[in-house]
Amino acid sequence: NWEIRMKIAVLGTGYVGLVTGTCLAHLGHHVTCIDQDAGKIASLRQGVCIIFEKGLEELLAEGLAKGNLSFSSKLAGSVEDAEVVFICVGTPVSADGATPAMNYIDDACRQLAPLLMHSQVVVVKSTVPVGTSDRVRETISKTNPAAKFDVASNPEFLREGQAVADFMEPDRIVLGVASKLAEARMRDVYAKHIGDKVSLLVTSPRSSELIKYASNSYLAMRLTFFNQIADLCEASGAEFAEVAAGCGLDARIGGHYLSPGPGYGGSCFPKDTHALAASARALKSPVTLIEATIVANDARKAGLIGRIEKAVGGSVNGLNVAVLGLAFKAGTDDLRDSVALELIPELQGRGALVTAYDPASMVEAAKHFKGIELAKSSTEALRGADIAVVLTEWKEFAQISPASISSLMRGHTVVDFRNLFDAKAMSDNGLSYVPLGRAPRARLEVKPSVGVT
Repeated sequence: NWEIRMKIAVLGTGYVGLVTGTCLAHLGHHVTCIDQDAGKIASLRQGVCIIFEKGLEELLAEGLAKGNLSFSSKLAGSVEDAEVVFICVGTPVSADGATPAMNYIDDACRQLAPLLMHSQVVVVKSTVPVGTSDRVRETISKTNPAAKFDVASNPEFLREGQAVADFMEPDRIVLGVASKLAEARMRDVYAKHIGDKVSLLVTSPRSSELIKYASNSYLAMRLTFFNQIADLCEASGAEFAEVAAGCGLDARIGGHYLSPGPGYGGSCFPKDTHALAASARALKSPVTLIEATIVANDARKAGLIGRIEKAVGGSVNGLNVAVLGLAFKAGTDDLRDSVALELIPELQGRGALVTAYDPASMVEAAKHFKGIELAKSSTEALRGADIAVVLTEWKEFAQISPASISSLMRGHTVVDFRNLFDAKAMSDNGLSYVPLGRAPRARLEVKPSVGVT
């Protein structure tokens, strides 16, 4: 019966928490999202979406209008009547650069503990190391021995830019539970999804926690592998698009995550690969493939500046560089571990004058980049540039005609780390085009038209 309506509390209004809360409200549950940041809560109460994510603003407005989505800066009064409490707080990389910091999880547990007296199910949705469910149970019980609760693991599999669609139409739901009560309660949360015959996997909490890390680490490894295959194509004269197509036709491989790029970034892959590697080493069961993936991805990012300098004859000193794209991927304003955060300072350090544009992340960009010009459009960024560098695969960029690029730029070199453009069209319009996974395309001299007298 998917008409089940539950009272749910969501701790944290970051990326995972806000998507989870608004989507659960859309399913008909009564949801309260809690965050200690009073400014965030005030904005959300006014219907102001604090992150850029397709469809999220509409769901926020819907939930507020229907009255089944609310926001609070206090746990007390929001948790006591909840049947399920989702923990969606951050687990950033700790000072050692590898293991996730657990202080937000621990703080949430200690604050929850006095309020858990009605057999609530505490659900860890944050990405956490194996064994965190046990840690949550122990922390709550130690803080309040009289607490009545159960613990479940329910990892998120949300892609930034497609998070709402991923939540509403998931390819699988993983429930890590250790009791029949927790399983029954979680089945009620996702009753609508289960009714739609979404794959539901019930596991132990530890298996559930590891599924998340294993999934993200595999995808990071796959991306890194095909980035290196793209390099091999450049060195050997093969065409990456043809190689990828041939690989993707194998049903065991499939056609996803085959595009070359500047290296993975964002809030998940870098953090999760490091966390899995660190956890595996601590258990004396190292995952050396993931360790190699981390090294290879770091090297790829570090090598981007060399590709750019080679494209312009050896130095960017004194050149105007147009950077198209700052977010780590299209569809989001997220700059966390974006390639741009490393590359732009490197360009500046080598004497380049940088103008940058991103369709979604200009507000965030102003906080992170100093000494660069932030353009209001791709046209403005390209005007007068000696070289253009494509970092993010926004459709908006792919729709710029090669003729327009050629007419706007002072120079004629385009380094495309996302392979957005047709190489022949770029060359035919007088541009030197440097993509990934194939030899650069030299420019053709465009002869000026001669009028008839």
